[in-house]
Amino acid sequence: MSNVKQLREKTPETEKITINLGYVDLGRIDLLVNEGFYSNRSDFIRTAIRNQLDSHQDAVTRSIERHTMELGLRDYSRADLESLRAAGEVLHVKVVGLARIADDVTPELALATIGTITVLGALQASRDVKTALADRIR
Repeated sequence: MSNVKQLREKTPETEKITINLGYVDLGRIDLLVNEGFYSNRSDFIRTAIRNQLDSHQDAVTRSIERHTMELGLRDYSRADLESLRAAGEVLHVKVVGLARIADDVTPELALATIGTITVLGALQASRDVKTALADRIR
């Protein structure tokens, strides 16, 4: 009898970005990696970014509060949007992090219930929903 349980498939928690660095900066990063300070270039870059974000934490918090944004992961299900439509309400999405619109949300439902979308981070939605909401995405 096994105590291993199958978990549901996990959505990636990272977004790939591309940056351009000068050769000297890249060489200095490689030197630190070779000396064992970091496991690889990505480890160095993630650490540097986290340190900068930590140093600006108060400013980030104040800005999120000022703009009344949600921080983290925010899912919008079909049921959520159908409830909004039934109540005659329009949603204004404001997320710092990841906003996900469920795959079973139709473009028509999204258009009827989502007024604007501002996402600082990433927006995951079907291609059809993104196309329908293109003029509402800031």
